[in-house]
Amino acid sequence: MKNRFPEGWDEKKVKTVLSHYEKQTEDEAAEEDELAFKNRNLTVMEIPVQLVSKVRELIVKYKSIKRNDTATRINP
Repeated sequence: MKNRFPEGWDEKKVKTVLSHYEKQTEDEAAEEDELAFKNRNLTVMEIPVQLVSKVRELIVKYKSIKRNDTATRINP
């Protein structure tokens, strides 16, 4: 069975991310978490597991619309 990766991900990227977190100290991890909560453009929330795939779909649609909107403003 071949592993499937999300769009834009491959084995190399997965290994890079894993390496980053495996080498990270507890203090570095805590600092990264604190910075994530300070980002006013993002939020953290609990959602039912059954809705995760739908939320991911919405995020992909949002990013696509945002990307297209930016491209339109740059290249009218």
